[in-house]
Amino acid sequence: MIATIILLCLCFLILILRLTPQRPKNFPPGPPVLPILGNLLNLSLENPLKDFERLKKSYGNVYSVFIGLRPAVVLNGVKAVKEAIVTNANDFSGRPQDMLANDIGERKGVILADYGSSWREHRRFALMTLKNFGLGKTSMEERIHGEIQYVVDTLEQSIGKALRPEVMFHNATSNIICQVLFGTRYEYNDEFIRTIVRCFTNISKIINGPWGTLYDSLPMIRSLPLPFNKAYKTIETCKNLVIPLINKHKKTRVPGEPRDIVDCYLDELAKRGNNGSSFSEDQLLIYVLDLYLAGTDTTSNTLLTGFLYLMTHPHIQERCQQEIDQVLEAKDRASFEDRHNMPYVQAVIHEVQRIANTVPLSVFHCTSKDTELMGYSIPRGTLIIPNLTSVLNEEGQWKFPHEFNPENFLNDKGEFVKPEAFMPFSTGPRMCLGEGLARMELFLIIVTLLRKFKFIWPEDAGKPDYTQVYGVTLTPKPYPMKVQLRAMK
Repeated sequence: MIATIILLCLCFLILILRLTPQRPKNFPPGPPVLPILGNLLNLSLENPLKDFERLKKSYGNVYSVFIGLRPAVVLNGVKAVKEAIVTNANDFSGRPQDMLANDIGERKGVILADYGSSWREHRRFALMTLKNFGLGKTSMEERIHGEIQYVVDTLEQSIGKALRPEVMFHNATSNIICQVLFGTRYEYNDEFIRTIVRCFTNISKIINGPWGTLYDSLPMIRSLPLPFNKAYKTIETCKNLVIPLINKHKKTRVPGEPRDIVDCYLDELAKRGNNGSSFSEDQLLIYVLDLYLAGTDTTSNTLLTGFLYLMTHPHIQERCQQEIDQVLEAKDRASFEDRHNMPYVQAVIHEVQRIANTVPLSVFHCTSKDTELMGYSIPRGTLIIPNLTSVLNEEGQWKFPHEFNPENFLNDKGEFVKPEAFMPFSTGPRMCLGEGLARMELFLIIVTLLRKFKFIWPEDAGKPDYTQVYGVTLTPKPYPMKVQLRAMK
């Protein structure tokens, strides 16, 4: 009997040891690890950002945690992030391929595709087609200004009363990328745009919420009927919205005369034929959803953050308006080139991006081979988490790292400067595809609206709450806005 008990205890002990992850030799340090759970109890499943900051203080700028049984290395500060995903980009630019985000996207597209030939082809194609359809040219400015007019109309109808700007900004940024992708814009009450915005919001909440974390951490629960399955149903809704648009393009396009990015992709598909290319109709579907996401969520959330701070810092808003009036004078509207003559407005927009910190943990990377980082050994397949929050708030990199202050982007002469720690779109070869479009949208929308309107925090709205809601992207809590017309100068 005693021998049986001892044998059972030994078996249990061996099982516990096998289910307790061990840090490899010379792996970055981190908190003690539990069987099966790893370090999940060290991290809030609702919002782990404060926990990552706390662990940084204990273990340094490069430390490790276990997401269930999976090892992950967290990078903090500009030095560690740049050494990994810029200097050693070939080693650190992979994507993990067994997480909820990858599974619902079928490992296709460009954002979550692993580092390899298919990703290179699709990223190169995305950058080329975005450029061909006006990025950096007046044609893209025309599209943006056309959509801004609908925002202006919405605000004019709301003068004298409070409005909630979330839907307005989400719809505007959605319409701009929809015109580039599909050659179509939608009314703000159209079911297509309402549904697709809602779908991406819900998917973001699931992927970065508690159930998404459990899915990624505990593979044994993935077949169970748990709430993370809603992500699969939601992505199917997105696909069912886009498939008819692609089918319509297939029927109406004129080869060699593309109207938009979908036409460009279909042209490329026809040109490549069945030669083993990574281009396919299945890829096109996820590719379009990727570009839609890259061109929508971060920009709309940055705009929401920007107008929250401009309303509650009226002296900054007024100084922006003075510079805008001075530079534009009798011009009908702003152009993207005008940014070079608006150092203060540029500083404010960049400070908004820094404070908005819309993708705080970037998109997770993965090592593609055994490598080293800052003296540590990192095995192939290790999850890499670039903590961009730590970069955008890093002491020593910013004059005022913990407050909203445009002086972070101005030198002693009042000239606009961009510190190397400014990387709200991440950095390196996997930098956000939507950066160029976002920069143009933010400048033209903010300048145009500040030139025409004064934005006021409603007197009955109480104290402003700057707390952000955590998800794939950070977004401000819903807030009210009051608008007054300015006298045009």
